[in-house]
Amino acid sequence: MKKSKSLCENLGLMIIISMILGILVGYFIYKTNVGIFFASNICSNLGDIFMQLLKMVVIPLVATSIISGAASIGNTKSAGKIGGATFAYYMFTTAFAVVLALIIGNLTQPGVGVDNSIATMFSNEYADKGNLPGFWETIKGIIPTNPVKALVDGNMLQILFFSLFLGFGISSLNDEKKEFILKVFDCITDALIWVINKVLLFAPIGVFALMVYSIATFGFDSLKPIFKLFGVYIVALAVHTFVFYPVMVGMLSKISPSLFIKKVMKPFSVAFSSASSMGTLPITTETCEDELGVSKEVTSFVLPLGATINMDGNSIYYALVAVFFAQYFGIELTMASYVAIILTATVGSIGQAGVPGPSLLVVAVLLAANIPVEGLPLLFGLDRIFDMLRTAVNVTGDASCAVIIENLKQKEEMKALAK
Repeated sequence: MKKSKSLCENLGLMIIISMILGILVGYFIYKTNVGIFFASNICSNLGDIFMQLLKMVVIPLVATSIISGAASIGNTKSAGKIGGATFAYYMFTTAFAVVLALIIGNLTQPGVGVDNSIATMFSNEYADKGNLPGFWETIKGIIPTNPVKALVDGNMLQILFFSLFLGFGISSLNDEKKEFILKVFDCITDALIWVINKVLLFAPIGVFALMVYSIATFGFDSLKPIFKLFGVYIVALAVHTFVFYPVMVGMLSKISPSLFIKKVMKPFSVAFSSASSMGTLPITTETCEDELGVSKEVTSFVLPLGATINMDGNSIYYALVAVFFAQYFGIELTMASYVAIILTATVGSIGQAGVPGPSLLVVAVLLAANIPVEGLPLLFGLDRIFDMLRTAVNVTGDASCAVIIENLKQKEEMKALAK
């Protein structure tokens, strides 16, 4: 175990060094045009390989983890309270994240004074990609007609729905059958965690390659219009991560806020490098169980669920981008616009998969508030870094929920014993 922890700490440092080197090399290539083939061919493909290795394990890992967690919790008297509290916490933190972003965006005004002539360079091609399904379409879309197809397609909400149902079904079996099936799923989960830990050893190379390709392709000059947004985004994420989460942990658990932040830095750094909540799942689980005293029963349910539906960092991003472009195009947001942003960013972010990649939900948020989407390509140059930052926040939120739910579980168990 000590060797594993040492590896984690070294990996985080190696990833940060790799990212800095990648930025420097990418900028050199962008300025001198020396090594274009290296950046556009070798680095691009190495980065893609790293992302595909992560995605390879994500779907089966989240399915087996949620099935195992739901089966473990499902046969307890507090199952309903634990499940309900988990969903309520994730919804509350997501809504808070959106409101926080709107407040900070209006206070700092990142889009004011920015030359918006550059937006005329882009087309309106993304305007038709922001349509959100209606209420009944959303409900029906969560229920898979074919669970195997949901696994093949990587439809995370359908996988989540079926895995929860199957897990609760397993919990209803007699002890002998349930124990046998749980052992099978636990063994599969352990094997997948081994695989993803090996994949993460490739992270420093993958991060270096991704940063070289991104900076060599876009450079820094083309990103100047959104540097102010980037700075404001970091401030909003810092407040949510290092103020809001510790306060929630201090109020609703037995763990001190300072200890929580200290311990959660391991998964934070890995999530930052991989931009994948699910790819970081083994590290988050290890940290919560070994460092923060959360039971496996809770981590196997709360953390995979959080990696699927808890997207606070994304929600902050969507809201800030909406405020930025409203200011950028000189549009005054009304109360109805703010309500539309809050609802669309909160509900929509729940359906975002916990794997890396650009999200077009921001289009839906902009359209909901009647904000032009022509300027969106401005964000794509820094999308990789935005993704890394918001994923690190999401993982921290998952860990805070696990700590809080563990405290709730212990209280419920004490009540049961008292009776």
